[in-house]
Amino acid sequence: MTEHPTSHEGRQPVAARPQERTRPQERTRPRQEAAAHTPVPAAGGAVPPQPPGPPGPPQDPAGVARREGDRLRFVGAATRRIARGIDLDEIVLGLCRATVPTFSDAILVYLRDPLPVGDERPVAPFVLRLRRTDRLRLTDEDSEGAFMSGALQVPVLSTPADVAPAAELCEVVTGGALAEVLRGVRPVFGDSAAARAALPELLGDGKTLPTGHRSILAPLRGRRRVIGAAIFLRRPDRPAFEPNDLLVAAQLATHTALGIDKAVLYGREAYIADELQRTMLPEGLPQPTGVRLASRYLPAAETARVGGDWYDAIPLPGSRVALVVGDVMGHSMTSAAIMGQLRTTAQTLAGLDLPPQEVLHHLDEQAQRLGSDRMATCLYAVYDPVSHRITIANAGHPPPILLHLGGRAEVLRVPPGAPIGVGGVDFEAVELDAPAGATLLLYTDGLVESRLRDVWTGIEQLRERLAATAQLTGPDHPPPLEALCDDVLDVLGPGDRDDDIALLAARFDGIAPSDVAYWFLEPEDAAPGRARRLARRALARWGLEELSDSVELLVSEVVTNAVRYAERPVTLRLLRTDVLRCEVGDDSPQLPRQRRARDTDEGGRGLFLVNRLARRWGATRLSTGKVVWFELPTHA
Repeated sequence: MTEHPTSHEGRQPVAARPQERTRPQERTRPRQEAAAHTPVPAAGGAVPPQPPGPPGPPQDPAGVARREGDRLRFVGAATRRIARGIDLDEIVLGLCRATVPTFSDAILVYLRDPLPVGDERPVAPFVLRLRRTDRLRLTDEDSEGAFMSGALQVPVLSTPADVAPAAELCEVVTGGALAEVLRGVRPVFGDSAAARAALPELLGDGKTLPTGHRSILAPLRGRRRVIGAAIFLRRPDRPAFEPNDLLVAAQLATHTALGIDKAVLYGREAYIADELQRTMLPEGLPQPTGVRLASRYLPAAETARVGGDWYDAIPLPGSRVALVVGDVMGHSMTSAAIMGQLRTTAQTLAGLDLPPQEVLHHLDEQAQRLGSDRMATCLYAVYDPVSHRITIANAGHPPPILLHLGGRAEVLRVPPGAPIGVGGVDFEAVELDAPAGATLLLYTDGLVESRLRDVWTGIEQLRERLAATAQLTGPDHPPPLEALCDDVLDVLGPGDRDDDIALLAARFDGIAPSDVAYWFLEPEDAAPGRARRLARRALARWGLEELSDSVELLVSEVVTNAVRYAERPVTLRLLRTDVLRCEVGDDSPQLPRQRRARDTDEGGRGLFLVNRLARRWGATRLSTGKVVWFELPTHA
């Protein structure tokens, strides 16, 4: 016999409809037959000894066999329903809906709070929390008078005054009656001596269950420990639980506890992997000169939430910035860990100021060192705000989209390249115009590809969406960057969250040629004096004469240090934006280090002055040498 159709909202089984209430014995017989079951092992693996059932008239062997078969079919259907649950709430709900009203008229499910995960040591004290209660309710066909009379009302919990809910929390006392029942693992009848002592502790002071064989207390034991308890209840007008019903309760409790164990462990692993991935993504984006940045990251759907997508923006010497977006293949903690390694490698390579194609080449070698099956796609671009140019190299990644100021969205023609980790392939870089006011959009394939559309269809839809968004702000004003990112994500449909998504948008402002001053200085003793004169003239042209003393002093110190080690001409560049930036480059790879000079030393104080007077300063090694830079505020 299969379970009667019902729902959590309380639709009654066919046997409880009004037209059949005049035959109470026939109405309860199907439920009585559904409560029988052949002996099966309990949670501990052995068949527990059963107390003798109440005396009754001899039963027909054929009827007994039929009830045993019905009980087996019920247990099979109930355990399948419980097993369909993925998370903790779904599993508990499956237990409730599988047992109410077929096996019982009401159920109370308690779980340990907090639930231990895996091998971790449970938190003391041992506390049980009432997780869910379900009971048989009336259908719309039942009259209000029948409800008020209490003919079908389920006596879930009773006190001398009225029906009252169970206590939400219960602390299990070590050595107490409840602890003994839970330790025994086996379900017990509610009117047994052990249950009569344990139930008041579980339900709370002043709350009791109806008398008679109308309740079962079943411990929920996971793989390593007891994690909760369930109480199955029947109304007084239903037949009492039979001894074999203890085995049914044990089977349901075992499947539920093991499912909860698995769900909690999976949830913790997913949380750890998700946090691992998020901590490997940048906490914030830099604010380089001449470009504005915005980003978004969305994890995948709950069924495959862990991925390996990442993005990054790395300031480079010369006011340039590297824009990176990548996607490690697969969905696992391993993918997230590999993503972190590749992102760290990309940052290190960017610090060496290697060309984009060389960065991808070294990333490919790193992926091969991590394993033969470690593959990823990556797009690496370098934007120069002075020249208004961008250099892009691609390793099997979807092409970027450039949104021009007039509203035209263009899919950039970038050589696709092979994914990182293939090995033995060359990567090619292209240099393109990056006009002021344009917006470059880098993204991972989760934004444009899903089970419902291929990648090129998604790219075209994304391009059209960008163009439509740009039309809203007019041809002379680009759309706000943050709002643009939010609008881009609206292109996702209901079935487009199969993969995680990384999105990086860069608005190119550039630096006007009139705000740039650039010179070459021969590595000779007269170079510091010439550098001071050139800097003074540039500041006068920009109306920044108040900075002349500080700039001349700092430029003189940095150029003097460069000339001391350089063999080729030294470069001097001043950039005027919201700050004044000075960059001095030479062909010596040795980076300067600040140190405290002694009173008798003639030198060693240059960087000390730079550190005291400049707002920021730094030194970056290049493939052709190094650049030392400092910044001063243009406004007091």
